[in-house]
Amino acid sequence: MADETWVEQEAVRLFGAHQIAGTWSFRFDRATTRLGQCDHRTQSISVSRYLTEKATADEVTQVLLHEIAHALAGPRAAHGPKWRAIAREIGYEGGRTHTVEPAHDRAKWVGECPSGHEIVRFRRPGKPVSCAKCDRSFNTSYLISWRART
Repeated sequence: MADETWVEQEAVRLFGAHQIAGTWSFRFDRATTRLGQCDHRTQSISVSRYLTEKATADEVTQVLLHEIAHALAGPRAAHGPKWRAIAREIGYEGGRTHTVEPAHDRAKWVGECPSGHEIVRFRRPGKPVSCAKCDRSFNTSYLISWRART
């Protein structure tokens, strides 16, 4: 489990090692389903405060390298060949960067299907949703009823 002080120090170390210190900034955010983000508009890299608490040090380092590769590759590179080459060059190992579960405890909406499966959402669904565990395609027999978590 990575603590905030260590995460900040690791970000500073990696920013310096890959020469983006001074032009790019680091911050924590309140994301609940993704661990890292690179924002070219504000030239900032952020990681989830909630999810880094559950992540290993290696997972956090890999996420930071993933996002630094985005910073170096530019806003149009996405996960294309240019980004992949840079990511590989700076030490990103590839694949899924972490196995941390989303912060379901912070979800505001809880749904239940007629079979009793519980589903959580961070935003209220705008249209009817059916249970994918009961039927992979939309099926009105398995509509989910939603309630706000208190």
